[in-house]
Amino acid sequence: MSVNLQDRIALVTGASRGIGYFTALELAKAGAHVIACARTVGGLEDLDDAIKAAGGSATLVPFDLADMNAIDSLGASIFERWGKLDILVANAGVLGVISPIGHVEAKTFDKVMNINVTATWRLIRSVDPLLARSDAGRAVILSSGAAHKCRPFWGPYSASKAAVEALARTWAGETQSTPLRITSVDPGATRTAMRAQAVPGENPETLPHPSEVAKAILPLVGPDVTETGKLFIVRENKLVDYRLPE
Repeated sequence: MSVNLQDRIALVTGASRGIGYFTALELAKAGAHVIACARTVGGLEDLDDAIKAAGGSATLVPFDLADMNAIDSLGASIFERWGKLDILVANAGVLGVISPIGHVEAKTFDKVMNINVTATWRLIRSVDPLLARSDAGRAVILSSGAAHKCRPFWGPYSASKAAVEALARTWAGETQSTPLRITSVDPGATRTAMRAQAVPGENPETLPHPSEVAKAILPLVGPDVTETGKLFIVRENKLVDYRLPE
């Protein structure tokens, strides 16, 4: 599907590698100016080179999502330079540890919740007024099948992604009467460093490349999107509704 994002401003977190990197690249190829955020400067510079080679443009913002004040400042900086934001892709996240819940160290649990949940909420709070200034604001919040499967030993990550989906659904309900459309995305198992950390014995060549996930995300941020508050399952290429427990 061809998506025209010419002259739109897009913010992508976790853009130095994996799904974030390739999503940022796809957005730039479609015409968006990408504000690329990540901790790793080298990865951001590689992304910038790839975007320029594709004829696109980007602004690199290296910072750690654990720095909540930096997230607040990011929204202010975007307003000062562009006056709005058209697209948010909240991709950055950490796995923590694969371990029985009772064995997880407090500092590990706190880090997972801080980066995956609190920073996502802080990011939403920072850019919500900017997305409201767009004629077709779009937000994609990266989730995981772990939010629903709740496998043994995945406790902190599963809990964090369930919380992230709750934030996205609440936000979508609050903005339903506005042009803003919000979608959670379950990318499925993907050939990323996080997946290798979680399942070290797995052959990565058996998994989809993150560029494939990026291509699936791109249509979700187009101006013609009408659905909001739903979950997009990349492996099934479909939007699904949420429902109460049965």
